Amino acid sequence: MKMTGADMLVKSIKDEGVEIMFGYPGGVLLHFYDSLFNSGIKHVLTRHEQAAAHAADGYARATGRVGVCMATSGPGATNLVTGIATAQMDSVPLVAFTGQVPTNMIGGDAFQEADIIGITRPITKHSYLLQKADDIPRVVQEAFHLAGTGRPGPVVIDLPKDVLVEEGKYSFRENAEIRGYKPKLDGHPGQIKKVLSELKKSSRPVIYAGGGVVISEATEEIVAFAEKHQIPTTTTLLGLGGFPGNHPLHLGMLGMHGTYQANMTIHESDLILAIGARFDDRVTGNVEKFAPNARIVHIDIDPSAISKNIEVHVPVVGDVKRVMTVLNEMDKDAKTTHNAIRGKWLDRVNAWGKERPLTYDREGPTIKPQYVVEKLSELTPDDAIITTEVGQNQMWVAQFYRFNKPRTLLSSGGLGTMGYGFPAAMGAQFAYPDRLVVDVAGDGSIQMNIQELATVAQHNLPVKIVVLNNCFLGMVRQWQELFFQRRYSSTCLISNPDFVKVAEAFGVKGIRIENKVDVESGLAEAIEHPGPVLVDCMVDREEGVYPMVPAGAASSEMIFGPEKKEEKKLKAVK
Repeated sequence: MKMTGADMLVKSIKDEGVEIMFGYPGGVLLHFYDSLFNSGIKHVLTRHEQAAAHAADGYARATGRVGVCMATSGPGATNLVTGIATAQMDSVPLVAFTGQVPTNMIGGDAFQEADIIGITRPITKHSYLLQKADDIPRVVQEAFHLAGTGRPGPVVIDLPKDVLVEEGKYSFRENAEIRGYKPKLDGHPGQIKKVLSELKKSSRPVIYAGGGVVISEATEEIVAFAEKHQIPTTTTLLGLGGFPGNHPLHLGMLGMHGTYQANMTIHESDLILAIGARFDDRVTGNVEKFAPNARIVHIDIDPSAISKNIEVHVPVVGDVKRVMTVLNEMDKDAKTTHNAIRGKWLDRVNAWGKERPLTYDREGPTIKPQYVVEKLSELTPDDAIITTEVGQNQMWVAQFYRFNKPRTLLSSGGLGTMGYGFPAAMGAQFAYPDRLVVDVAGDGSIQMNIQELATVAQHNLPVKIVVLNNCFLGMVRQWQELFFQRRYSSTCLISNPDFVKVAEAFGVKGIRIENKVDVESGLAEAIEHPGPVLVDCMVDREEGVYPMVPAGAASSEMIFGPEKKEEKKLKAVK
């Protein structure tokens, strides 16, 4: 079947089952956008290319399907880079199409030319520069296969203008197998048996579950295993929801701003079952002091993640769901070991939870951001999708919102991308128009992609944005308070706009909450409103996120708030 490269590209995208994509057109992509016009594929015009990448990312995280974004050559393509890097760090399946100058002009510094393949090579799973129209069907098939299988990640396809214009022959392959690419999905049975052997010898085990549990949809298998052996379970930021937050074995998030209970359990354990996690620095703290007495089992689909940061004693390479299914099957006739000892361990773990639970000053007159998040958690159903920006708002959500289902928290974990949450919420809302989607933002991060208010207004997309407005770049300010003698250099946002008026200027409903007594009613009003809403919530300016593990400390060496003057004097006397 002869057709232009542009028509071929549209058909190839449709063959992959794509129903929606996010993008921004430009000169070199005009033929593609003309072919797209009556294709049946919904194209969402974001107001910035970075937002297109984040929206595709949010769609992918919420659904488990491959997200798709597109931008024109040069600055359009480079504006996708932050979103591509965000997806790479968090293992999100994404295919990014970028326009390119004609092939005979590549390397000649043509207008709006950028070497997007070279720029994105370190932050993609793979990348393609198309040379001829005939290659389009094969490349698109391979790109979607690569993005969505094994450890998911982003793939870039660079589209020279002349390749979209020329005619080629369309062909469809039933199988998109790629030579040399064979992700290992099934764990080695011998290694899985070793996991059970380690568990039998353990008296203080803990499960450390990461985003891989959510990606592989292994919640049921993890819960069954934890319940049978009564193993306390902690999750990473991206693992929240992968193990129900209301489960009695759940310890909350671990790491730099994790719970005292989770961090002490990890520190004192003799066996860590790391499942779909990568031992990043925000979890481990000082690696030399991390879990000094623990044997470590690591189950992960990516062999390069094994022993990358922490030495692993029993590696199991494979898809988490498949490995846990086999593990549960092998274990089905076994009895829980060390019941009495395990009971003592759980008593100790529970004591840590009671000793230092997550808390804040609930009596003061100011609006505490934790209070806002708690009320939001009370008012929203279990299937609500919560996105966050990055910084204090992100950590307060991780601490005080109760995630009971997977794929209900969308947040930039590895890269820590400010401006991620709002466009990601758009992507999730397009995927699930009837579910509640809320972006919890800071007043700094919401301004990174605030132009997308135009997008939600155009589509009457009922995304709710809750801005925890403290007129600071809050997390950086907190570090300045603790470690730089409160020298708030370039972190005070005294020139914030009136967010309610900004929202209204875009045609979006705005609500301001300035009094504690109005928090619940204001949030309820936003949730009940049928269209998009921005809630500007004026919170305590210098509230911090605690507990906190300082840089260079062990995960067990937490601080629980800034020292008061009286405490400093007492230390000086001693």
